[in-house]
Amino acid sequence: MAEKSEFSVSRRGVIMGSAATAMAAHAPAEAQGGRTTMPADPGLMPLTLKVNGQSRALSLDPRTTLLDALREHLHLTGTKKGCDHGQCGACTVIVNDQRINSCLSLALQHDGDAITTIEGLGTPEAMHPMQAAFVRHDGYQCGYCTPGQICSAVAVLDEIKRGIPSHVQADITARPQATNAEMRERMSGNICRCGAYSNIADAMAEVAGVEA
Repeated sequence: MAEKSEFSVSRRGVIMGSAATAMAAHAPAEAQGGRTTMPADPGLMPLTLKVNGQSRALSLDPRTTLLDALREHLHLTGTKKGCDHGQCGACTVIVNDQRINSCLSLALQHDGDAITTIEGLGTPEAMHPMQAAFVRHDGYQCGYCTPGQICSAVAVLDEIKRGIPSHVQADITARPQATNAEMRERMSGNICRCGAYSNIADAMAEVAGVEA
């Protein structure tokens, strides 16, 4: 029979040793010679966002996205978290008159910025023209993507009005027109899994005053 080594280690011994190491790493400072060993904490950073016309002061972890600041800290849950990777457009809001995916932007990047969410566009009693057009043309089904679709649609018509070109234009030096192809191209970053795209285009055409 082979001689048993005095250095043999059992599975139970390994587990107990690992647990003891983990506990020692998180032991109070006084148990480690009086040295202060606190977990790394980036701290909270102050910022002010002008959301839907109101200044809102916050103190946030610097890693907080604008989407989470709006939903979790300001409780403006109209802005939806879809993919959380900037691919679906459900979290679209308007910042300083430009639409962005709020899941891809840190809240601290927008200190002092003017932000418009779906709640700031209109209310059930006084809807924004785009909201009313979505209702008339049934531009939604499940409704989850609708806040982002509406915010994006409002910004798209503003982009066209301001003469900002798009990939669909043959001549990018010419002023863009609110054609069906133009609006569809600009809205391509907003996904509707229910497939209400034609109705969305009809709603936008009505607000733009053009043929769908």
